[in-house]
Amino acid sequence: QLENGANAIYDYHPHTTILFSDMVGFTTVSKGMDARELVSFIDSMFQQIDQLCIKHGVEKIKTIGDSYMAAAGLPEPCDDHAARIANLAIDIQDLHRELCNRSEGIQLDARIGIHSGPVVAGVIGMNKFAYDLWGDTVNVASRMESTGIAGEIQLSIATRELLPAHFITHIRGHVAMKGHSSIETFLLRGR
Repeated sequence: QLENGANAIYDYHPHTTILFSDMVGFTTVSKGMDARELVSFIDSMFQQIDQLCIKHGVEKIKTIGDSYMAAAGLPEPCDDHAARIANLAIDIQDLHRELCNRSEGIQLDARIGIHSGPVVAGVIGMNKFAYDLWGDTVNVASRMESTGIAGEIQLSIATRELLPAHFITHIRGHVAMKGHSSIETFLLRGR
C-alpha cells in the first residue's frame, strides 16, 4: 500500500493485549558500564525476547532505550491474546533473572505491565516507516508498567478476566493512573 502511494495504513483491532517491559535500575547500572558492554547486554536481552515473541506468537512492536513493547491479537486476530502475552511476560522475567545472574555487576529487575482492549495499529508518516499502535489501551498498558513493582508483572482486571485458570495471579488492589480513575490490578506470579 505504501508503494502504491498510500499516506497512512491503519486497522482497528478490537481484541488485543499489550505488554510493556522496562529494566528497573538500568540508568544507574549503565553509568558504570562501558558503552559497548552496555549495548551488548541490551542486544542480547532483546534478541532473546524477540525469540520469545516468535515462540508465543506475539508481535514485537518496538524498543525504546531499555523498554520493550509487544502485542498479541494483531496483525492477525486470535482468541488467546491475553494468554500469549502472559506466557511471554513470565518468560521475560525468567530470562531477565538468568541474564543478570550470569552478568557480573548487573543487577536489574524487569517491571512488566499488561492491559487488554482495542487498538488502532498501522503505519503513518512519510519516512522511517514503523508499525505502531494507538489508543487508550496502549496508554493503560504503559501505565500498568510505570506504576508496577520492580520484579513483578502487573496486569489490569481486563487482562485478568481473559486469562485461563492455570495462570497464578494475586490481587494488588486499585492503582491510581494518570488520566484515569484508579484501576483494579493483579500481579501475575506464574502458571
